[in-house]
Amino acid sequence: MSDDEIVAFAADWLTIEGSDRVVDALVLPLVGPGGANIVWSSDHEVAVGSEGSVTRPASGAGDLEVVLTAAVTKGKASSKKEIPLRVWEEGAADYAVSIQADQQGAPVSDHLFGIFFEDINFAGDGGVYAELVENRSFEFGDSLWNWASRTSGSGDGTMEVRTEYPLNANNPSYLSVMVNAPAEADEFAIVNSGFGGIALKQGESYDFSMYVRSGKGDKLKLTAYLEGDDGKRLGETKLSLGEVAASAYAGWGKLTAKITASADAQSGRFVLGMQGAGALDVDMVSLFPQSTWKNRPGGLRADLVQMLADLKPSFVRFPGGSIVGGDGIGNRYNWKDSIGDPAQRKQNANMWGGGSLTTPYYQSYGLGFHEYFQLSEDLGAEPLPVVNAGMGDQFRQSDVAPMDELAPFMQDALDLIEYANGSVTSKWGALRAKNGHPAPFGLEFIAIGNEHWGTDYFIRYEQFAAAIKEKYPNIQLIASAGPSPSGPIFDEAWSWQQRQPTDIVDEHYYMNPDWFKTNASRYDSYDRKGPKVFVGEYAAHNGARANNFGSALAEAAYMIGLERNSDVVAMASYAPLFGKEGYSQWSPDLIWFNNSEVYGTPNYYVQQLFSQHVASSVLPAAVGMRSGQSYEAGRGGTQGEAPFYFIAGRDEKTNEMILKIVNGEAYDVKVSIHVMGQSISPQGTKLALQAMLDTENSFAEPEAVKPKEQAVDGLSNTFTVELPKQSVAIYRLKTAQ
Repeated sequence: MSDDEIVAFAADWLTIEGSDRVVDALVLPLVGPGGANIVWSSDHEVAVGSEGSVTRPASGAGDLEVVLTAAVTKGKASSKKEIPLRVWEEGAADYAVSIQADQQGAPVSDHLFGIFFEDINFAGDGGVYAELVENRSFEFGDSLWNWASRTSGSGDGTMEVRTEYPLNANNPSYLSVMVNAPAEADEFAIVNSGFGGIALKQGESYDFSMYVRSGKGDKLKLTAYLEGDDGKRLGETKLSLGEVAASAYAGWGKLTAKITASADAQSGRFVLGMQGAGALDVDMVSLFPQSTWKNRPGGLRADLVQMLADLKPSFVRFPGGSIVGGDGIGNRYNWKDSIGDPAQRKQNANMWGGGSLTTPYYQSYGLGFHEYFQLSEDLGAEPLPVVNAGMGDQFRQSDVAPMDELAPFMQDALDLIEYANGSVTSKWGALRAKNGHPAPFGLEFIAIGNEHWGTDYFIRYEQFAAAIKEKYPNIQLIASAGPSPSGPIFDEAWSWQQRQPTDIVDEHYYMNPDWFKTNASRYDSYDRKGPKVFVGEYAAHNGARANNFGSALAEAAYMIGLERNSDVVAMASYAPLFGKEGYSQWSPDLIWFNNSEVYGTPNYYVQQLFSQHVASSVLPAAVGMRSGQSYEAGRGGTQGEAPFYFIAGRDEKTNEMILKIVNGEAYDVKVSIHVMGQSISPQGTKLALQAMLDTENSFAEPEAVKPKEQAVDGLSNTFTVELPKQSVAIYRLKTAQ
């Protein structure tokens, strides 16, 4: 390039970011592209010096217009470029917010922020369901998966899976063992390494059980024991076939015992050692930590459920998701297979298996519908089951049940409602009571299908709706709007749902972070007289599909729009909920875990902030910008073009105001807040979440991004807050009595 071309290019290249908002010293380049020299001058050296110093006008003096001139030279070539600046007066606020605290706010849904549980990423078996033995009932396609045999001394034996005389019809496979280990030093053993290893904790006890059947006269000695990562024995219990308890299954008895671990292990194993000579059939070989959620035997993993409890969700959607339809109707989630005695529950292949997974993926249904209802009750959340609509997973182009064969599917939905709500004298209510819960679960919502669309779905949904509403008119029904937030499928679904009376419409979307920020106003224009909306699945997907703070920030901005429009949006839940390290088919996920650890992502903490601090009602508010533009931020308002998201609400229980603010700007902002109609106490609370956009939590740094809570003082009806760039803040303001 010639000198003239270099100078022209350098002059065009010169810009000053934020020239319309100068509040700090400027960094002025002295050398440009191609080695061009740059000399600066200012038409107001006091306000903006030629070296970049900035002296702002005093508060109340008004902003100052300044022009910087850059003289660009290279050899004999030269050019000048003028750059106008606006220097803000001291104390100037980027945004001015006014709140009408004395006006009656529109109510916020009691069920706005909840959770969605699907057995994906080994969230169920190998995750929340605390069973430590994988393939406990030998029902995997590879029936000996994760089972191995070994011998000690001169011991020998064989093992094979058989089906001639099963435990029951739903559990047709069992392990038949022949043992020849007569000497004291001999042993034949079967070994299970759990779901990628068994994590053990020193001093904790584990409940072991299995069903057994032995031949007459067999004198086998059994020892159940735990091994550490190095194969060292960490705990054991002797078992006697003479102490087998009678069971409901002919010919089979049940052995139970407790084993206490003497040390920690990350990749431990369960071993059943056998001595003597003889034959033994075994099934439902099980090992649970005694320390489960609420210490329920055979229950849920306490640390994972505690993460859910800490969210304070208002509802639990379950069991899916795509597994409701399954990889074809024959693979659908059948809730009736998932209740009662775990030994009677009919195992099902998980449709999320295959692909990059190197391990089989099955649902034992140990975590079944009764457990989902119980979990919802434990969390103080509404249960929201999704039932099959007589269709496989439509996204996988699965099959559908013919219309003349739809009746059993509809009956399943009716029976589910009776199981949840029926009296103990009803068929299914009696079964609920038998399963340990005489009181009704109080089911109010039920979804028909998941991510289904088109005529095949519409005509089936109408049949379900007619049958359910006839018998249970107060049950709120949720219909699908398909898998995307826009397009022909989505439009057709909403057109149908406007004609077909529908209580709630389920929208799903996984979009990039920018979509969430620019669509925070999505529901501003929705028909207030139409069906309510359930955002049943959503997450911000960046290019790396990472759970970083940038995606969480975008979701926070969007959630302000959800709460502002809660007269339309009745419910919303992030998806998926859990991801297991090394066993994940989908990311990002809200919570990550392995066999012994768990952490919440930045997205988790955004969900927690919004769920724990949801308002009872939205207060009218207006946001004014320095440019003179303004917009209404209350119910019925809109989201402004600037990346600043705000909502004010009232918590009727605590008599506090709740302010939620997302600063999407790439710089710190100052916000002036004026509350009208009600006096504000001097003390309040601030919760803040801020990090670099690419920051993630991890097992090594589980709290790299986590809210910080602090007390604030000196508040009044007019006060100013400063928000870091790209941050989330919640203020709880006490109103004077």
